[in-house]
Amino acid sequence: MAEHEGQRESAAESLMDKITEKISVHDSSSSSDSDNEKFDAVKSKIFRLFGREKPVHKVLGGGKPADVFLWRNTKISAGVLGGATAVWALFELLGYHLITLVCHLSILSLAVLFLWSNASNFLNKPPPKIPEVVLPEKCVREVASVLRIEINRGLAVLRDIASGKDLKKFLAVIAGLWVLSLIGSGINFLTLLYISFVLLHTVPVLYEKYEDQVDAYSEKAWIEIKKQYAVFDEKYLSKIPKGALKGEKKD
Repeated sequence: MAEHEGQRESAAESLMDKITEKISVHDSSSSSDSDNEKFDAVKSKIFRLFGREKPVHKVLGGGKPADVFLWRNTKISAGVLGGATAVWALFELLGYHLITLVCHLSILSLAVLFLWSNASNFLNKPPPKIPEVVLPEKCVREVASVLRIEINRGLAVLRDIASGKDLKKFLAVIAGLWVLSLIGSGINFLTLLYISFVLLHTVPVLYEKYEDQVDAYSEKAWIEIKKQYAVFDEKYLSKIPKGALKGEKKD
């Protein structure tokens, strides 16, 4: 009898231990969930550059292009940047022209393949395997569809700006185009393209590394820009007779 009572007591104790363990696990999980919710709420209030809500990798489109820009694979990123630098040096420093380069490369490739194909009969070696390159219709349609969507989106933005609905956007676009015209007057298109390519390989990876510091300084700069715009709006923009112009249009 004493043995049976001892077994009952041990079984009851083990059952109580399991119940208390489950309660503690539930409390810890609920507390961790609440902590995560608080962390997400605080994180959402942090200022991010350009109102960004996604990681830098997602902003760049994700996939292999984003991996190249963020130097996920150092060899591939260095190879792409080195190739772009070689092309830029070939055209800008050596004075090569695109049509001349394409023609010379085509002549060299065709000559090598032609001689190899004819020499293989005399040397008893297999001829070169020239791959058959065919552009799939689906790929061409997808590229054309993406271009059409982006062009229509750009035209819609330009139409919205020209309609006079958003003064801030109008001033920002005018300032951007003016700066771009100044840059284009001193730099040719290929150099500008190369500089943009180099910036794509340096700025995102540096921003990802020093994200918090950059966002903190950007928040201060954005607050100062808002203050200056408010002063400019009060002194000049608010004095523009918008109501009179609208009344004339209605008449």
